Amino acid sequence: MNKFLKIVGAVAVINIVARLFGFFREMVIGYQYGFSHAADSIFTAYLIPNFLYLVVGGAFTTAVISIYNRKSTNQGEFVKQSFTIVLSSGIIMTAIVLIFTDPVINYIFRDNTDITPATIELTKYLLYWMMPSSIFLILASWYSGLLNVHNKFHLSSFAILIYNVAFLVIAVGLSFIIGPIAYGVSAFVSSIIMIYFLIMGYRKLDTYPIGLSFARNATTKDLWIMVVPIMIGGGTIQIYAMLQRFFAQFLGFGDSAISIVNYASRLTQFPQTILITAVTTVIYPILSKKEADDDHESIKSLYSKGLRYLLLLMVPVSIFAYFYAENIIQVIFEYGNFTQEGTTLTTPVMQIFVLSMFFLAANTYITRFYYAKGDSLAPVIFSIVNVFVINIAVMYILAPSIGVNSIAWGTLISSIANALMLVGYAHFKYGLKIGSGQSLKDSLKPIIPLLLIGCVTYLSSTYLVFDYKWVTFIVGVTIFGISTISLFMLFKIKEVEEYMNVIKKKFFNNK
Repeated sequence: MNKFLKIVGAVAVINIVARLFGFFREMVIGYQYGFSHAADSIFTAYLIPNFLYLVVGGAFTTAVISIYNRKSTNQGEFVKQSFTIVLSSGIIMTAIVLIFTDPVINYIFRDNTDITPATIELTKYLLYWMMPSSIFLILASWYSGLLNVHNKFHLSSFAILIYNVAFLVIAVGLSFIIGPIAYGVSAFVSSIIMIYFLIMGYRKLDTYPIGLSFARNATTKDLWIMVVPIMIGGGTIQIYAMLQRFFAQFLGFGDSAISIVNYASRLTQFPQTILITAVTTVIYPILSKKEADDDHESIKSLYSKGLRYLLLLMVPVSIFAYFYAENIIQVIFEYGNFTQEGTTLTTPVMQIFVLSMFFLAANTYITRFYYAKGDSLAPVIFSIVNVFVINIAVMYILAPSIGVNSIAWGTLISSIANALMLVGYAHFKYGLKIGSGQSLKDSLKPIIPLLLIGCVTYLSSTYLVFDYKWVTFIVGVTIFGISTISLFMLFKIKEVEEYMNVIKKKFFNNK
C-alpha cells in the first residue's frame, strides 16, 4: 500500500500542476470576458470536445487496459485493432458533430432572445476549430492507457500538463490578435502537441508497434461490449457537466447562467479531479492485474483503504470550500470583468456543488472495482437511474422555486443516491466492504475530528474576515491546515500518523 501511495502521490503532484494551468485558463476567461456571451460561447463550444475526450477516450482506455491484461489476449494484434477502432470512432463522431453544428447550436440558443446572431456565429466558429481536436484527444487518452499498462504513469500525466500549458499560452497570446476565436485555435494546436508527446513516449518503450488492423474477433467484440456501458457509467462527472450546462440554458435561468454553473462547478471539480485522476491512473492497471491473478483479498483491502483515504482527504477539503466559498471565488476569479456581483451569484451554487465532491469522487473510484471484475453493466444502470432520472427530475422540480441552484441540487442528490447504490451492490455482490479489516471503533474514529474541523473552519470564516481578500484566504488556509492535521493526530487517525512518520523519517534521514 505504501508503494501505491508513493506512486499516487507522484502522479498527483504532476496532476496538480497540470490542472492548475487548466484552472488558470478558466481564470483568464473570467478576467477577459466575465459573464458575457463570449464566455458562454467558449464554454459551450469546448463542452463537446472535452466530453468526448474524457468520456469516450476514457471508456476506450479503461476497456483497453482491462482486455490487454487478459492472459488470452494477443497483445500485439490487439494494440493495432484497438488503435484502428479508437481512431475510426474519433473521426466519425467528430464528423457527425461538425455536420450538425448549425442545428445543434441553433437549438441550444433557440429560446434565448438575449443572444445576438454574432454570439451564435462565434460559438459555431469556436466549435469548428475545437471539434477536430477531439480526434487527437481521444487518441491521446488511448496512448495514455497503453503507457499506464507499462507503468509509465508519469508520461500520461505530463501529457495533460503539456496540453494545458500550451492551451493557456496559445489562447492568451492569440486572444490579443483574434479575440475569443483564439481559444478554438489553441484547443486544436494543443491537442496536436499533446498527442505528439505521447507518441514519442510510447515509441521509447520499444514494445508492440502501432498500426491499422481491421481484423475482428472475440477480443474486439469484448472491447465494444465494455466501452459502451463504461461511457455511461464511468463518465458520470462529465455527463453531469454536459447536462448542467444544457439545462442552464434550456430551463431559461437567464443571462450568464451557463457561466455561473461553469465557474462554480470548475472550482469544485478541481480538487476531486486531481485526486481521482491520480488514483484511477495508477489503480486501474493494478486492479486489472490483481483480478487476472485472482488476488481477491488484495482487491478487498485496496477498496476499503482507498475509500478511507478518500474520506480523510475529500471531506476536510469540502468543509473548507463550503465555508470559504465566497472568499475562494474572490481570490480566484474576481478580477477584470468578473465583478462582485458575479461572486454573489456564483457562491450559493458553488456551496451546493461542494457537498457533492466526496460522493462524485467515491463513485468514480468504486466503478473501477466494478470494471476490474468485468462488470460494466451495474454502474451503467445506476448512472442512468441517477444522472438521467433523479438528477433531471430534481432540476425540473426545484427550478421554479430556486432557479439555477436547482442544477447543483440535482447533482448533489443524485450523486449521493448513486454512491449508496454502488456501495450496496458491491457489498452484496462482490464482498467489497467499507471498513474491511477494521473494528467499528476505528471506522467511526474520523467522525469527531471532522466535526471539529467543521466548527473551527466555520468560526474562522465568520470572524477572521479582513478587508484584503488574500489575507482572509491565507489566514483561513493556515488555520484549516494546522487544525486538520492536529485534530487527526490528536485522535490518532492511523493513516495520518503513518504519513507523518514517513515525513519525519525522510526529514531526519536527510539531516
